[in-house]
Amino acid sequence: MPDEHPSKCPKLQFEEIDRDSGTRKQICEFPINKQDEIRRAYLIEGPYEPKDIVYPYNDDTHRRRFQPSWFVSHKDWLEYSPSMDALYCLPCYLFSKKPIGRLESDAFISTGFNNWKKVKNGMNCPLIRHEGKEPNFPHKIAVKCCEDLKNYSRHIDKLIEKQTSKELDNNRLRLKTSIECARWLAFQACAFRGHDESLDSKNRGNFIKLIKFTSTFNDKVASVVLENAPGNAKYTSPTIQKEILHILASNVGNAIREEIGDVKFCILVDEARDESKREQMAIILRFVDKEGFIKERFFHVVHVRDTTALTLKNEICAVLSLYNFHIENIRGQGYDRASNMCGEWNGLQALFLKDCPYAYYVHCMAHRLQLALVTASRDKRNDELQHAQAEQVENMIAPSEIETGRGANQIVINTISEEGANYKQRIDAEGAYQLRDDGWEPLLASVISFCDQHEIDIPDINARYTKVAIDFQLQELKSRFCELTTELVILSLVLNPNDAFRLFKIVDICNLVKKYYPQDFTEHERELLKSQLQHYELDVIKHPDFQNISTISELCRGLKISGKSKIYFLIDRLIRLMLTLPVSTATTERAFSAMKLLKTRLRNRMEDELLADNMIVYIEKEIAGNFTIEMIMDEFYSMKNRR
Repeated sequence: MPDEHPSKCPKLQFEEIDRDSGTRKQICEFPINKQDEIRRAYLIEGPYEPKDIVYPYNDDTHRRRFQPSWFVSHKDWLEYSPSMDALYCLPCYLFSKKPIGRLESDAFISTGFNNWKKVKNGMNCPLIRHEGKEPNFPHKIAVKCCEDLKNYSRHIDKLIEKQTSKELDNNRLRLKTSIECARWLAFQACAFRGHDESLDSKNRGNFIKLIKFTSTFNDKVASVVLENAPGNAKYTSPTIQKEILHILASNVGNAIREEIGDVKFCILVDEARDESKREQMAIILRFVDKEGFIKERFFHVVHVRDTTALTLKNEICAVLSLYNFHIENIRGQGYDRASNMCGEWNGLQALFLKDCPYAYYVHCMAHRLQLALVTASRDKRNDELQHAQAEQVENMIAPSEIETGRGANQIVINTISEEGANYKQRIDAEGAYQLRDDGWEPLLASVISFCDQHEIDIPDINARYTKVAIDFQLQELKSRFCELTTELVILSLVLNPNDAFRLFKIVDICNLVKKYYPQDFTEHERELLKSQLQHYELDVIKHPDFQNISTISELCRGLKISGKSKIYFLIDRLIRLMLTLPVSTATTERAFSAMKLLKTRLRNRMEDELLADNMIVYIEKEIAGNFTIEMIMDEFYSMKNRR
């Protein structure tokens, strides 16, 4: 290729460099081995017309040289090689089977033409003579071949496709039917395959039965599916069913990834055994979307060989990296209280904290309260507690043996500590008595308020339990809530809009940002946040539109709708960070409920990938239902370069 024009290399190459001497030598023979390469370049780039160069004189006396105007007068075929200072006929070079037989015309194909003094000689011009007048002149035939090359609709594969367009339409209709049936079965958590899918079987499975049922209402579908389909394009095999499900599941994952974008998020993880006793780990992502809505999306379920913390972390990271999530964007972890999850040194939450120190672990508040209530009332029914308390208090008040008043009636606790059914019950009662004035009532109130503002359903403690039971609960809360979690929960309450922002304190909010989210706010932003909070206190808190909201999620939506999220963007950022805290495990529980529906005793041989795809499509059917049939079909055909 010419050294002087590295950025505009002509497609015709009629010279090469001698490897030994390093000098150029002209190739006078027809370079057949370059034709295919040049044809492809011609389709992509069009003819090579170097117009912005200096054309050299080949005759110093008459100063004759190539004229770029010839590109216009002979635009269908002329190409110029700067390195050879000669012009060529591209169509004849590409499509002439043999030299034409005239030395002058052959020069346009092999050696190149540069006899400029003859170009302007009227009809005797070599360029005009080369084009010829007869329809079957070799040059005209070559030009026609070039036109056909550029005309994609005349290519042989297109001609074949045109002849078989009916077959293609039938294939697409057949595939469309299979996709719709597969998606419907996945949405309904139904089994796909039958034990025997042969023609003689009385129950060929839901997938084939549904296709057959669909065909009864559409004659066009009936004419192309099942027995009326060719053997190699029925689109009903188990492999095809799995591919369709996998396409749906992959697109759901991509849609969730796009929905989250670059915002901070929380991971909720839990494990359970499926019907075949294989340990499955569900991964849920919690985040706040662009419109201010809290979303918890089921993202994946992974079979794990063991439940050690390191194995779980590696599997979670593999799933997140597959969709290009960044670990440093995690701002919350939600697991159960198993040691492999919440272990302070080697638990899953500790391993993630090493990579991301602001991914705070918060055990589900509702779950903690439930555990505390269950433990506190263990081996003692509520009506028995109430009856025992009422009877003993009434008997002892009459003779003035005890005083009336708040905190004085601990008779039942004393009774249980002395006469409890077992050792554990007696120890619990004694501990509750010791903790009765320990100041844990505010923590209980804070936890209940935290659950309320995040819209978590918890039992009605005051309605179901007496003061005695609450004392037990306080003891349990002390053991289940660590100091870090307790402080984070209490500080987060200052953002609670309930009761006209009663708990709002600028100092506490600034301390919350400084201690728990230093990476999300620069030093300058922390100073600016204080200024925004002062205006926020006068503007938002006093605004009538914000007086009737009671939860942080409602506050986030209200700021977005009113446009104040742009004004108080740092406060909005903090609110969104607080909303990513894992406050509930309801989504993981729903995930395992779905797993029980999908992998039953009769379907216990379901493969892990198929189970994962089924669960994603079933749980996130809202997203999967938005994909068009054309989109799924195009991706299906592209998987194996199908026609």
